[in-house]
Amino acid sequence: MNIVLPLRQHVGAPCQPKVSVGDVVKRGQLIAVPQGLGANIHASVHGKVQEVTDEVIVISPQADQPDEYVKISATDNMLEAIEEAGVVGAGGAGFPAHIKLKAELPTGCVIINGAECEPLLAHNLLLMEDDPGVVVRGAKYMMEITKAPKAYIAVKAKYKKAVRALKRAAALEKGIEIAYLPDIYPSGDERVVVRELLGVELEPGQLPLEADAVVQNVETVKHIVNAIEKRKPFIDKDLTVAGRVKEGKKGKVFLDVPLGEPVGKYIEMAGGYVKPYGEITLGGPFTGSAGKEDSPVVKTLGGVLVSMPFPQESRKIGLLACECGAQEPRLREIAEAMGAEVVAEEKCKRMVEVNGRYRCDKPGECPGQAETVMKMKKKGMQVLLTGSCGD
Repeated sequence: MNIVLPLRQHVGAPCQPKVSVGDVVKRGQLIAVPQGLGANIHASVHGKVQEVTDEVIVISPQADQPDEYVKISATDNMLEAIEEAGVVGAGGAGFPAHIKLKAELPTGCVIINGAECEPLLAHNLLLMEDDPGVVVRGAKYMMEITKAPKAYIAVKAKYKKAVRALKRAAALEKGIEIAYLPDIYPSGDERVVVRELLGVELEPGQLPLEADAVVQNVETVKHIVNAIEKRKPFIDKDLTVAGRVKEGKKGKVFLDVPLGEPVGKYIEMAGGYVKPYGEITLGGPFTGSAGKEDSPVVKTLGGVLVSMPFPQESRKIGLLACECGAQEPRLREIAEAMGAEVVAEEKCKRMVEVNGRYRCDKPGECPGQAETVMKMKKKGMQVLLTGSCGD
């Protein structure tokens, strides 16, 4: 089983390899560096480099895998540690954490996003329940780096065990508050988090900095803490495997999975498939995309979901795109798997264009779509395919 490490696991351009075929590498060793915006990539195993392309580095792991790893350089500068460790947003966005944390917020706040709002995913929730101390320490580091006097750990009130654990861990900490998010999708969207906690309505394209805030996902905070306290590079990922697997009723969480391993390994470790089954979805039900058993675990992957087979559809389909649910490429992917003919496409009326990308102007607040649906019916649509947000 080879380890496949894509050279683009972050916002920005692919990284530049620093190793060649035949090189022997150690777990934690720096093997690729960004060219401009991006983040370092490190070997997740001890082994030998088998292939280097413009897209991936492939490593053949040695039989025995010691627990130790190559540590990043010793430094008192926390931002330098986070940058060298290659920490990026682990919730799916993949934005380099050291760049986001360069902000100074003497009158603002940092927010730890513990919404865990994609259905079925549970690894962030388990982290908050079982190791709330790492979340609180991460909040303190982020406050120190940004000079923010306040930190919010944002979580849904229904996650009672996590709430109790976080409250105990933060009880004696000055400036750290547990804050509650609504039980809707997409409550984990940064703009929703800022709206619900700070009462600030960010426009599409605006970043939380416009509200004097920085937002980081719970698992990203874990990697920040690992970089500062353990000098550990981002070489492992937390995953939820759920759906049509034998342990899929509530999902099975795997912590510290080496990057580059195939997702099929963890489907088997979750008991294997329940038949019938269909697509392997990489990510959450709303924002995920189709994958394969040999798809590698990457820094931004949170979910491996096995679906029911898609129903086959002979009627003509119209696609209604939504930023929070699914945009046209994903809807077309699903329509193709259903064997359907797509005759019309429209965007949710809340979608507005920002720098060539369509964004929702009020995530979580779905409007009526009668006019849009009627327009597609005139084009011959017989059935609608969409992924919408809200409850």
